[in-house]
Amino acid sequence: MKKPIALLLAGVVGFIYACGPSAKEKEEKRIQDSIRVADSITLVQGEQRRIADSITKAQEAKKMADSIAHQDSIKKRLFKPKKAEMMKPETKKKEAKKKK
Repeated sequence: MKKPIALLLAGVVGFIYACGPSAKEKEEKRIQDSIRVADSITLVQGEQRRIADSITKAQEAKKMADSIAHQDSIKKRLFKPKKAEMMKPETKKKEAKKKK
């Protein structure tokens, strides 16, 4: 009775092992998985670059708007301009030459 059970058990184990994927199939699956991961990483990096570019554009637009608002405030005399802004362009050039 022990021999037929051992033989049957060995047959079942052999059958289950034979039904699994071959080494070639495992290698193909590994390659496909690594390609998929690389593509995903590339997509994420592209999205990060797009977000960084849009943040930079928004910051530049805000800086431009702030500069325009600052000049409008000076024109409306809401506050006094800085000393450097009050100087004439010729005076600025002379001071720059003196500093050198």
